[in-house]
Amino acid sequence: MAESQPVRDFEFTTADFARVRRLIREHAGIALGESKSDMVYTRLSRRLRACGCTRFSDYIDRLERGDPAEWEQFTNALTTNLTSFFREPHHFPLLARHLQTLRRNRPLRIWCCAASTGEEPWSIAITACEVFDSLAPPVQILATDVDTQVLVTARRAVYDLERLESLPQARLQRFFQRGTGANAGMARVKPELHALAQFKQVNLLHDDWVRGPPYDAIFCRNVMIYFDKPTQYSILAKLTRMLEPDGLLFAGHSESFFHAGDLVRLREHTVYEPVAQRAARRQA
Repeated sequence: MAESQPVRDFEFTTADFARVRRLIREHAGIALGESKSDMVYTRLSRRLRACGCTRFSDYIDRLERGDPAEWEQFTNALTTNLTSFFREPHHFPLLARHLQTLRRNRPLRIWCCAASTGEEPWSIAITACEVFDSLAPPVQILATDVDTQVLVTARRAVYDLERLESLPQARLQRFFQRGTGANAGMARVKPELHALAQFKQVNLLHDDWVRGPPYDAIFCRNVMIYFDKPTQYSILAKLTRMLEPDGLLFAGHSESFFHAGDLVRLREHTVYEPVAQRAARRQA
């Protein structure tokens, strides 16, 4: 007996799924696998209800006719945001050593490309404060994401205490303020820490971010897994142009860039350096 299909509120055909995959790839570079049909239906159903659409084809037609606000909601809905404080912890001692060795006549610049709800940029900020033993270290952090909704949470910097359970008590006391009364069970980043970070929406597929002074470190972790190899290469080419010659690129635990060996070389586990830096060390 054939397995019955789930009853759905909206008509969602194979052709609709193919159109969604094409649009999110063109707009945000995300390569959705063929197994993601149910996920797409679940996440976009809320947008169909909000827009008053009864079929996915109508919703997709609306996107293709041009609706900037809905394009933003569409991208937000299909973006995965899994994060935690000091995730992939081996990176942060290396970042600390890197910051200690740099000698600049300016503040050190760090870019967090996938800030999500803020845990990663605040982990970077805490590391910088500990390196310089100050709540006002000479560090500037740019925290970006393609998803505008998570950036609101990141900028607000208020978290359930359960989200902070992995942090030592000393860090909690030094870098967070506990809520009281109606805010009991919550904590927020201290104002001094908050002042270190600037938040901005950035789509890595676009070129409008490829300008400005270079960075001493770039965190682009667990982002490239959503792109195919040619797209990864294109983004890496732009990222390396935004790195100082002695800068470091931090990648996610399941990401490797051996296909871009002319751009970056592995320095340590999932940490890369521009090829020019490696060549300069060999000549020294």
